[in-house]
Amino acid sequence: MNIFLLFGMGLFSLVFLCLYRAVFGPGVLNRIAAISAIGTKTLVILLLMGFIYNRVEMFVDISMVYALLNFIGTITAAKYLEMKGEL
Repeated sequence: MNIFLLFGMGLFSLVFLCLYRAVFGPGVLNRIAAISAIGTKTLVILLLMGFIYNRVEMFVDISMVYALLNFIGTITAAKYLEMKGEL
């Protein structure tokens, strides 16, 4: 169990690094990629929580919905910026 907690804390620290890139990124595309990476790391943390609580089937469903929302949000932001002409 301690290994999972250490792995989760490492992922949580990577989320903060991605958050720094999302706030202070050099460009719009880097910020969108950082926000997408935060969503992916959140999925892994959710699956770790499911494994720790022995409820993997419930957390897999939640993480799949979160992954779909993350993907749709990234594509929507990219399309909006493409139509606006900022890319």
